[in-house]
Amino acid sequence: MWLFVIFVVVPLIEIALFITVGGAIGLWPTLAIVVLTAFAGTTLVRSQGAQALARLRDSFNDLTDPTEPLAHGAMILFSGALLLTPGFFTDAVGFLLLIPRVRQFALRELGKRVEVRSFATGRGQANGAGRPQHPRADVIEGDFEVEDTPRGSGPSGWTRH
Repeated sequence: MWLFVIFVVVPLIEIALFITVGGAIGLWPTLAIVVLTAFAGTTLVRSQGAQALARLRDSFNDLTDPTEPLAHGAMILFSGALLLTPGFFTDAVGFLLLIPRVRQFALRELGKRVEVRSFATGRGQANGAGRPQHPRADVIEGDFEVEDTPRGSGPSGWTRH
């Protein structure tokens, strides 16, 4: 039901804002504002997205919980989609989501409604020996050695002459 309301109300708000702003400043300045906010938004999203990706890499390297950098990245991505959508309301919401404090507030409010039950890192569960168990039964562990033999010094061993 909420999705239906959003898809009906947001376009109505955008149309009303286009009519109001266009009536006040004219058609071409209104269109110029929409195009300029799209370009400015794209530039901001690109730089903040790169920063969010760096924070996500750091959390993976440090083996810390990547939830917050992932959530910030998702909100920046959503902000980019809003900024590329023509309109004043979607641009305003998109620019608000580019403010880190607004994202923190949104995460706090979402965190009140979401319960994380578990978090784990690594490929599989460890067995008694401390080695990870592979989740697939067709994985065979083994060792190998590389022998240095000069090239062209005889048959490879794979074929018979």
